[in-house]
Amino acid sequence: MDDRLTGFYGSLKGRRIAMLGLGMSNAPLIFQFLEKGAVVTARDRRSREELGELAGRLEAAGARLLLGDGYLAELDEEIVFRTPGMKYNLPQLDEARRRGVAVTSEMEVFFDLCPCKTIAVTGSDGKTTTTTVISEMLASQGLTVHLGGNIGHPLLPEIANIAPGDMAVVELSSFQLISMRRSPDIAVVTNVSPNHLDIHKDMQEYISAKRNVFLHQNAFGRAAFNLDNDITASFVPEARGQCFVFSRRRPVEYGAYLEGGVLRFNDGMRVHDVMEARDIRIPGMHNVENYLAAISALWGVVSSENMRKVARSFAGVEHRNELVRELGGVKYYNDSIATSPTRTIAGLDSFDRSVILIAGGYDKHIPFDVLGPKVVEKVKRLILLGKTADKIEEAVRAAQGFDAEKLPVVKVATLEDAVADARGHAAPGDIVTLSPACATFDGFRNFEERGRIFKEIVCGLR
Repeated sequence: MDDRLTGFYGSLKGRRIAMLGLGMSNAPLIFQFLEKGAVVTARDRRSREELGELAGRLEAAGARLLLGDGYLAELDEEIVFRTPGMKYNLPQLDEARRRGVAVTSEMEVFFDLCPCKTIAVTGSDGKTTTTTVISEMLASQGLTVHLGGNIGHPLLPEIANIAPGDMAVVELSSFQLISMRRSPDIAVVTNVSPNHLDIHKDMQEYISAKRNVFLHQNAFGRAAFNLDNDITASFVPEARGQCFVFSRRRPVEYGAYLEGGVLRFNDGMRVHDVMEARDIRIPGMHNVENYLAAISALWGVVSSENMRKVARSFAGVEHRNELVRELGGVKYYNDSIATSPTRTIAGLDSFDRSVILIAGGYDKHIPFDVLGPKVVEKVKRLILLGKTADKIEEAVRAAQGFDAEKLPVVKVATLEDAVADARGHAAPGDIVTLSPACATFDGFRNFEERGRIFKEIVCGLR
């Protein structure tokens, strides 16, 4: 075991640790820290009934539970692990820092202790697919890959099994990045657009959090930025190491670009043809962009041959424009990952015909005006649900060219009602897609649960 890791585990013995939020990143750590002799208080806003059997397992392992609305009261532990979705500047956390309490997170500690090279991907859209494609390409090159982070898999509990020659590939959200002061060896920013403004105090804080993915690199780091996005393009002068850019709209001097249906890489000396756009199995120009990002991240690490092999075989990630089934000549797609307007726009652009769109959900206080024109262009029936239904409808009706006769807008109460309405109005050859443009927290625990339930409803149609 690495000396740093041995020292970290040794330092936990007898220490009082608070785990704030018992989600995917924190819950596995509690059992591990208890085994190392830490005194752990598991704190969560949810009730014992909502936690289910996890509450009993934690208590049986020796954790103290503090649940419900007062779960942040008397935060007097020596070390606090913040769950990623928690606001960084909560008064209780600020007060703990003033008292000298170490406030950290699973991913921050992982970056401090990871023995191998790290690659991190962030962005408003496309980061999950890009992260997964990068991990697949590295594996095709014969490397041992550890995939985790915001993609849903904590890596700190597994760190003892990571060797120096391995590669760690992580997806990082703005919530994770806001407090990080260590950047990966290779950083990728897919794009940045308004998102999570219900959590961040403003757009500038959101952008600043994203910048942390590359800001703390040294001269030996690599950063890859989307040149087609104004915000990520503005990051280029700030890169401290090797900087590649990628674009699907124009050639670039250093990085990857699309030209004449071919994905190319310019290393500054010569241009290399990497793959054809038609080699990419998953549809949509946004996925071409994801592959350009992956090529920029891995040039010189993975061969072009292995990049092409992945492009031709990789069928996509669950909940990302995922074909659920075809019934009566109608294809049903699950794009539950689309938790922002720009991601829904990318999903709509991947289809070559007008679609029946199911959208709406939790309100993250981001504008929908950019979505309106695309819905008018690409949607033949709009089915809305959730707290944002009225806001989305307003943006669509305000868009140039809106015609209520050509684009009916209906509101429903549940996802079951939405699927029933879509089926009732779909004809052979139509496409029905769940692409909500919103988060899920008003009705589901996360986008994965929303996507799974949608698939169960669709697969239950007769």
